Amino acid sequence: MEIFTIEDIAKKTDKSVKTIRRQIAEGSLKATKINNRYRISVEDYKIWYKNYINGKRKKTIFDDVNYKNEESKKVNYIDISKEWKIDGWKNPKDRKEINFIDLFSGAGGLSCGLVMAGMNPVGSIEIMDQAVSTYKYNFIDKKGFKENIKSRDIREKEVKEELYNSVENQNIDVIVGGFPCQGFSMAGNRIIADKRNTLYLDMLEIVNHIKPKIVVMENVPGLRSMLGGKVEEKIINDFEKIGYKMNVTILNAADYYTPQTRRRVIFIGNRIGVDNYYPKPILTPDKYITTKSAIQDLMNKEDDLLFNHVATKHNKVMEQKLLAVPEGESLYKNYSDSWKKCPWNKPSCTIKENHGGVNIHPKLPRVLTAREMARLQSFPDDFIFQGSKKWQLTQIGNAVPCYLGKAIGLAVVKMLENNSN
Repeated sequence: MEIFTIEDIAKKTDKSVKTIRRQIAEGSLKATKINNRYRISVEDYKIWYKNYINGKRKKTIFDDVNYKNEESKKVNYIDISKEWKIDGWKNPKDRKEINFIDLFSGAGGLSCGLVMAGMNPVGSIEIMDQAVSTYKYNFIDKKGFKENIKSRDIREKEVKEELYNSVENQNIDVIVGGFPCQGFSMAGNRIIADKRNTLYLDMLEIVNHIKPKIVVMENVPGLRSMLGGKVEEKIINDFEKIGYKMNVTILNAADYYTPQTRRRVIFIGNRIGVDNYYPKPILTPDKYITTKSAIQDLMNKEDDLLFNHVATKHNKVMEQKLLAVPEGESLYKNYSDSWKKCPWNKPSCTIKENHGGVNIHPKLPRVLTAREMARLQSFPDDFIFQGSKKWQLTQIGNAVPCYLGKAIGLAVVKMLENNSN
């Protein structure tokens, strides 16, 4: 039986390999994985090609959205600079009686930031085993928070029920969630029909059941332009239907002492009749924290496994290639989002782990260590990542910068204080 590879179909149709991968990922082109490579039968190719040429695309839940809310685009900034000295991560006395649940928690970057802002985690859900191990170690074993956390799939009914039961006797003020962004990301295939793009509906279901006072969601900026804004509008509309007045904007982590340029779209909603506050930027670009100030002291530090600081060993040829990469550029032209060299005297470029292609050290002939990446993500040095080095890098690259979480948390605390006045 004749079968095609992705490359075969790309050549036959004069389309890019990325386009064909996108068609497979969204389910429009049926394919089977054989020896870790996709194979497409002639019949499946013919069916897809007929639909593709006729402009037929797999319909999504976002297609029929006919809703516009200009009020949601307005941003109410509030000054948090005086409160920045608060640090509930280091000092338990700075914590208030404000409870939150973190959905899609990852290793806990957003949770760590909210604890810094004075909140208490009482529940979380995460599917990655290694991230759960990290979360347990830092929040339960080291900080003593009482949470029921284990590796689990938020889509499963039993998982939701277990969460409800674990917090039924507690007051839940805030639910936060960075629902997976791969389907929305400009760096990925950006597939409208990607199943991960509807995981926010599981968050919606949980919020509707628990009914916290405030909900916070974060994602990549690329979400805002998908389907001409329909994706964003549907998310806002769905949460407003269950009683949450929503606002949305993009925040840059560098504005809040994070030594990294990392922009995230932030949804904030509440059902208590107050304005949704966003943290007013604290720093101006000329005052941003630089890569140098964040990691220079680690340049001569010996490998320290327990500190997540283990340098990758490269051969001499690769070392010379890494040294030759200009700051802000990538080693490989076709992979602009990996193997990128951080600028030394500016905030780092976006930290990520992309199939082994991590950020290049600005001064040394190697990629960054996990601890250097964690510094640029504003994790405290006592936050230790579990799992192999590969999984440590993945957890750090996927995380919300802690200081961005802290800034959002401080603004949310002011919302709750306004409600109690």
